[in-house]
Amino acid sequence: MTTVGKKLEIAVALLSENELVAIPTETVYGLAGNALNESAVVKIYSAKDRPSFNPLIIHVATVAAIKEYAELDPISQQLAEAFMPGPFTLLLPKKSIIPDLVTAGSSKVAVRIPRHPLTLRLLQQLNFPLAAPSANPFGYVSPTTAKHVLDGLNNRVDYILDGGPCEVGVESTIAEVKDGQIILHRLGAITAEEMEAVTGLPVVQKVGTESFETPGQMKSHYATKIPLYLGDIPTLLQEHKEKNIATISFCKSYEGLISGHQYILSPKCDINEAAQHLFAVMRNIDEFNFDLIIAEPFPDKGLGRAINDRLERAQVIHK
Repeated sequence: MTTVGKKLEIAVALLSENELVAIPTETVYGLAGNALNESAVVKIYSAKDRPSFNPLIIHVATVAAIKEYAELDPISQQLAEAFMPGPFTLLLPKKSIIPDLVTAGSSKVAVRIPRHPLTLRLLQQLNFPLAAPSANPFGYVSPTTAKHVLDGLNNRVDYILDGGPCEVGVESTIAEVKDGQIILHRLGAITAEEMEAVTGLPVVQKVGTESFETPGQMKSHYATKIPLYLGDIPTLLQEHKEKNIATISFCKSYEGLISGHQYILSPKCDINEAAQHLFAVMRNIDEFNFDLIIAEPFPDKGLGRAINDRLERAQVIHK
């Protein structure tokens, strides 16, 4: 039976016994296990019904700790010191201490330092890193509250460490330093422009390829149960006017729609607030009997790009 609480000592004890604990981060909740223990890692894949070809991110407490598990070149260290702790993940050459199961056989490992104070304290009390993908059934909308985790993984995880709602609300940026440039594998709160400003290196976007060197690369991901379409809301409303529709918009309301069917992520047009609310709104809509969801594209900059990436992946299976 899954329990929910705020007691670090329970989380430490379970993780040390190679059991699973859901942990809060500033991005989304993660399903954590001992990254150095293959039986714990197998439990993560099993609890999520996650394919084993999809690698996991490991979480550590400090930049110095990264060097125990991966090769950290000077530019990668520069990025780590600039953006960690925070919603940022580095893809690095792994050391042999990291099991191949964590990286799905890749010679590279994704590493990050979460910014959530409760999970940072947890990591400081452990003598191993945590492997932790999002704490939800594979392919579904990521969880941003402890309740979301319980709804999806009840009886599949021993303990949920409740750290409140996630601050950022979308998964971390994933980047790799390679051949004199930075490869952007996944969009998140840390932007290409910010990485360029820190390093002086160009950023090349690799988002959208199914290379599976990093998490979150599958074309169909973050999907709601209700079909989701991304595009111009008035046009799509006209095309599907006979259906019971919910809309997701940035800060605009649309005429002719029942107010309870319109989900505005940030009435004050704050893209950070919109990102924070995105997954919770998608989950909320899924609880009602709508025929479909129509979402509008968000501003093509910063977190707006990350929101668009998640919405594009959510709609793929409904095309």
